Amino acid sequence: MKLHIGGKTPKEGWKILNIQKFDGVDYVGDLSDLTQFSENSFNEIYASHVLEHVGQRKVKQALLGINRILTKGGKLYISVPDMDILCKMFIDKKAGGSAKFDVMRMMFGGQTDQHDFHYFGWNFQFLKAYLEGTNFRKIEQVKSFDLFNDSSDVKLFGFPISLNVIAYKQ
Repeated sequence: MKLHIGGKTPKEGWKILNIQKFDGVDYVGDLSDLTQFSENSFNEIYASHVLEHVGQRKVKQALLGINRILTKGGKLYISVPDMDILCKMFIDKKAGGSAKFDVMRMMFGGQTDQHDFHYFGWNFQFLKAYLEGTNFRKIEQVKSFDLFNDSSDVKLFGFPISLNVIAYKQ
């Protein structure tokens, strides 16, 4: 089985977990509490632009939960806003007010509802350290997953804003 955390649109072969109930969502729940799933339930897990919505005190718990429900050798696709890129964009002297506002929303969340707030700013150094600390190995940054049409491939002013990483459970 494959799990898409934070998804809304059904895709063959994938089950969807979302904190909100939408049409097409198979499981409603919080990424930081995956106890509704048995150990070794999923071969692949996709989490695009959801980990930044987890409070700093719960990030390790969330990643340990993902690791627990992945099969041995299972693959985690994880995408988060790349703070290194976003900070460069924000301080760029050529960026106007509306561009900076767009970048700021990517940093702190769109704040369109109670779940759309960012609690953590990620870069590869931070994400790799957390993944290693929760028993993931072979951690690699990629340009695109080519799995879903979502935030993982968003470009702002022609530049990708996402940090896309694939990690494997030991």
